[in-house]
Amino acid sequence: MKLWENGVFALGVWETVYMVLLSTFIAYIIGLPLGIILSVTDKEGICPIRWLNKIIGFIVNIFRSIPFIILMVAILPAAKLFVGTSMGNRAMIFTLVVAAAPYVARMVESSIKEVDKGVIEAAQAMGTSSFGIIRKVLVPEAAPSLIVGAVISTVTILGYSAMAGTIAGGGLGKIAIIDGYQRSEYDVIWVSMLLTIVIVEIIQEVGMRIAMKNDKRIK
Repeated sequence: MKLWENGVFALGVWETVYMVLLSTFIAYIIGLPLGIILSVTDKEGICPIRWLNKIIGFIVNIFRSIPFIILMVAILPAAKLFVGTSMGNRAMIFTLVVAAAPYVARMVESSIKEVDKGVIEAAQAMGTSSFGIIRKVLVPEAAPSLIVGAVISTVTILGYSAMAGTIAGGGLGKIAIIDGYQRSEYDVIWVSMLLTIVIVEIIQEVGMRIAMKNDKRIK
């Protein structure tokens, strides 16, 4: 297979990993605080603020409800404004972040809400501030669940990245679509799929090991 000889698959793997990890990192920079705010401002949270929770929740739900392929096309003009282009990997990373951040926010919210309320009440009884509870109780206690959520989010973003080929992006998605499907090279599609599966398995294995090491219940 000439693509192996030309290093196309190696480049595709690198571009896929690069896009996914960078997009996930940026999405968590945005989604983590949003998820925490959604959790603590909920009616059962440590700092209920109904109007703020409703506004953020509404915005998050809007972006989560739009299928990625439609959202990707819709925000390409915004990608050109923010990253200088509506084509290629930079535009793809921008669209991945916009699509993933709301998803991450809900994952984080769910993880934070799993924290034992008894631990929270104990911290409140000791006079710990809301910010202190977030920093010293909620995030540390939810760490294993947050890591598992990060793994799930990363795999989801990896699935989104497969559409990079539709906007002249790189990665295994581009190889499968352009070099495989459009040229009727079905072996290329299968190799791209298998390489994607390998990446997913590595992400899940590493992520789950990290989650287990941070889970106090199994120590």
